Parts: sequence; structure tokens; C-alpha cells
Amino acid sequence: RGKMDGEVEPVEEGDELETAEEISLPKTKKKKKKKKPKAPKANGETNGEESGPQEAEKENDVKSEEPSSAKEAGSASGKKKKKKKASKSTPSGRQTDPPTIPISELYPDADFPPGEIVEYKDGTTARRLADSEEKRALDRASADVLADIRQAAEAHRQVRRHARTFIKPGIKMIDLCERLEATSRRLINENGLRAGLAFPTGCSLNHCAAHYTPNAGDETVLAYDDVCKIDFGTHVNGRIIDCAFTVAFNPRYDPLVAAVREATETGIREAGIDVRLCDVGEAIQEVMESHEVEIDGTVYPVKAIRNLNGHSVAPYQIHAGKTVPIVKGGDATRMEEGEFFAIETFGSTGDRKSG
Repeated sequence: RGKMDGEVEPVEEGDELETAEEISLPKTKKKKKKKKPKAPKANGETNGEESGPQEAEKENDVKSEEPSSAKEAGSASGKKKKKKKASKSTPSGRQTDPPTIPISELYPDADFPPGEIVEYKDGTTARRLADSEEKRALDRASADVLADIRQAAEAHRQVRRHARTFIKPGIKMIDLCERLEATSRRLINENGLRAGLAFPTGCSLNHCAAHYTPNAGDETVLAYDDVCKIDFGTHVNGRIIDCAFTVAFNPRYDPLVAAVREATETGIREAGIDVRLCDVGEAIQEVMESHEVEIDGTVYPVKAIRNLNGHSVAPYQIHAGKTVPIVKGGDATRMEEGEFFAIETFGSTGDRKSG
């Protein structure tokens, strides 16, 4: 399963957290009867917080890059270079491993990472509007809304990355969900209706395409040959990030996951102001069904499940009225400025319907 919010995307799962710059200081000669001067701390150094290794991921979501590799400031000759300013989205501290620090504390100035910016297609209404001063002014006026969405998206990204480290064959599905949700609550800094989980975590297996959540007493265990769709959401002030990814351990399913990922990315590229919803669905289906997968010697075409769709998202409302199909021939309603969408794609080796 592939799924991503169409307005502001969470950061790519394979991305590392931004690291602070390091300063390499020239050595000073020690003179007699004089104390050697102490070297200043590295820029961005924190006290008591550690950042453990993060697992690289490749999901079926749209990706976002936050490259901020640690660079030495100082030439081989020993001369110091001018210190570079940190990017606006550089966290004030480093996340722990496992993650425990709320995103709001990592970015106390509320200048959260923007995620990946997907440019509108040339020649479209959205492309023309994006270049106008009026649109830029509207974006500035929406700064608070974008900050809420980006905070929720960054929490989702970090939870998603951490979840990859414990979603392994042998884990009970209910334990998986409880552990994931506990991490989400910490990072989003759960606070009543102001911030928290957007909906119960889904962990649908195999022929179950979506919306399965284990209840108390469910003893289902994740197996090596399972295809598991993890679907969870975060929100800040009702601004919801609805995002999912697929976990498959057996490499024979890699072509299926790749088909859905490519279809999701296509849907996001096609979306935009004044775009017809049916045109997005047609583009998704064309890409999805250009793929096939071989399982136990039999080749199956990948098919888009026609009765599962993306949707518009509104404050505190996960399904806000508009449906984004993933096959051609759907609703000709157009996307409008200021709307938010979850682009969801579902690929299957079975028939085109989810029962």
C-alpha cells in the first residue's frame, strides 16, 4: 500500500536526522608556564542527548530530503574557515534512540522541516498560480497551518523510521500497534484535542487490503511471508497526517511494493489546483498496471483495487468529502486551492475489488 498527504509530505524514511556542523580547531603550541587554551565546544553540541544510528528505509511514500551532513570547518593548512549558518530547519538538539523527545522540543522555534516540495507540472493552473505574488502572500498567511502540518509530518516520519527497527517476523500485531502508538504519543506530545493520534493504527495482512486493527486478545503474529500494510496518523490542532507504508520481508514481493510506490508518486505529481480527480486516478492506474510480479513461478499482473481510494482531509476530519480514485473513469470534480488530500494507492495480484 502506498499513501501520502498531497499538500505537505512527511520526510523520506531513509533520511537521517539533520546533524549539527562540527568545527575542527587548529592545534596550538604549548608554551612554558602558560596554560593551553580550552577548545570551544562543537557547534550544536548537546548535553546528555544521544542520537543512535537510524535505519535507512525505502518506503512506498513520497520522499523528502533533508541533507545536512556533518562538514568540517577548517582547512588542511590549519586555518579556520568562516562558520556556516545552520539551516532554518536544523533541530536544536538530537533525537534519542529510541526516539523519546517531542518534535516541538527539537524545534522550539516551530521552524519544522518542510519535507519534499513536489513542483507542479508545467502548463497547469497550479504552476501558474505558484509563481504569483498573490499565492506567495497566501502561503505566508497560512504559516501557522503549515507549521502544524509539518510538525505532525515530522513526528510521523520519525515514528515510521523507528517502527522499521521492531517490525519483524514473530512480533504480535497488537504489540506492534501498541509500541508504535506509544512512540507516536511521545513525539507528537499528546495533549487532548490539540495533538495526538489521528486514528487507530492499521496493520492489514496479505489479502486484507486495509482497515484491520487488532483487538485485545488477538494473538495474530507477523510472519516472514506476510505483506503488512502499516497505516497510522498524527495530528496537531486537527491538521492530520494520514500516511501508510508496506512491510514485506520476502524479496519476491519487492516488485509489488515498487509498483505501488511508483503509483503513489505519480498521483502526487499529477495532483494540483484545478486538476480533475478522475485524471489523477487514470494516471495512477496506468502506472500501477504496467507492473507484474512473479510468485512461485506464476506471473501476476498488478491491479489497482478500484473500491479503495484517496480522499480530501479537513481539520479534525479524516474523510472530508472528496474522493481521489485510483482507476480511470471516476469523479470529474476538481481539486481546489487550499485543500489537502491523502493520495492512497492499493495494488493487488487478485481481482480489482476489496471485499
